[in-house]
Amino acid sequence: MRKLQSQGVHHITLTGADRQTTIDFWEGVLGMPFVFDQPNLDNPKEGHLYFDPGDGRLITIFTNEDRAPVHSRTPTDPGCVHHLAFNVSKATFSQAVARLDERGITHSGPKDRGFMDSIYFKDPLGLLIELACYRFEPPAGCTHADVMIEAHRIRVATGDYNIQEVHLADAIERLVARRQQTLSEERGAKDPYGKG
Repeated sequence: MRKLQSQGVHHITLTGADRQTTIDFWEGVLGMPFVFDQPNLDNPKEGHLYFDPGDGRLITIFTNEDRAPVHSRTPTDPGCVHHLAFNVSKATFSQAVARLDERGITHSGPKDRGFMDSIYFKDPLGLLIELACYRFEPPAGCTHADVMIEAHRIRVATGDYNIQEVHLADAIERLVARRQQTLSEERGAKDPYGKG
């Protein structure tokens, strides 16, 4: 028996409302360029709109002019999607409250997640959307996941409840030490300002 090895998210498809509401939210609120449009090949009564969330992958939406936006929360039963999270820069995150407020979009306000900051709000059909901003950049040649697994190991070893910035900083230092060679015989922390 062998795995079917995934190599990243290809796309995520959601059921949307009408075409214009869909474009207004995904491009007009979240800034995702509208890149492709065709019929839903499995249901010719629906459109299939494609948006680039910023990494070249795709968020696609099935639209139907008979579906109106509803503002209640989408189901969160087992097996349902709880929320979608999109990466934003620190500059964008610091503007999120003001930019959501100016549209009258109800939101959670900023949430401290230890390794990232988050803010939550609903799309026009009640799907919970998260804007997430990492508090770190991975070292060259590493991914956010590389830093997270190393920070997790540090957090568990120290008995801390959740990942904090100190775990991230230590994880990054460990990853750099493993990945980057040095001519120094001993590369531990030093105090060049020390007395004596």
